Amino acid sequence: MSDQRVTVAMTGASGAPYGLRLIQCLLKQQQQVLLLISSAARVVLATEENLKLSAAPEQAARQLTEYFNAQGCSVAEQQLQVFGKEDWFSPVASGSAAPKRMIVCPCSTSTLSAIATGSSNTLIERAADVVIKERGQLIVVPRESPLSTVHLQNMLQLSQLGVTVMPAAPGFYHQPKSIDDLVDFMVARMLDHLGLEQNLMSRWGYAKESQ
Repeated sequence: MSDQRVTVAMTGASGAPYGLRLIQCLLKQQQQVLLLISSAARVVLATEENLKLSAAPEQAARQLTEYFNAQGCSVAEQQLQVFGKEDWFSPVASGSAAPKRMIVCPCSTSTLSAIATGSSNTLIERAADVVIKERGQLIVVPRESPLSTVHLQNMLQLSQLGVTVMPAAPGFYHQPKSIDDLVDFMVARMLDHLGLEQNLMSRWGYAKESQ
């Protein structure tokens, strides 16, 4: 794939470990990550991962670079970029410059609704709108339960637009031993749909690949 860029958006739904693990895997595969983080997502990151990110994009990028390097993932310069919620001059805001692949992980039901209705009040919403209008690949990973009729209608609307709706609902047939195993189950599916290699979990009917 010629474009090695992926837009990743993290919003205020529970599920910060999914987003962090996804970014780590993308960086390991030398993908350039253009990261968008909502204010609510920063609260979730602090609550679920004790990761308190600055609201300033440049400082947040430095914090995350240190975080992923500490996790054993060497991050090259400019490989991880963070943009503010109203950075309308960022590449993701324009169809002429945005990556063709975007994943919202985790995706709050508020963000789900905004994307389904074509709202572009924040950079995350605008970036998703750009990917849809440019016929790119958009994946949303909602984490909510139970789902209301409104949530389901929004998911149907997105599916009809060609968006992949991938609820954070890990399976158990691989006999997970830890929370990390459950996280890896979902991230493996995300990587599959992004067309990237993964050895986080064995495929159905195949022996587990060596790590």
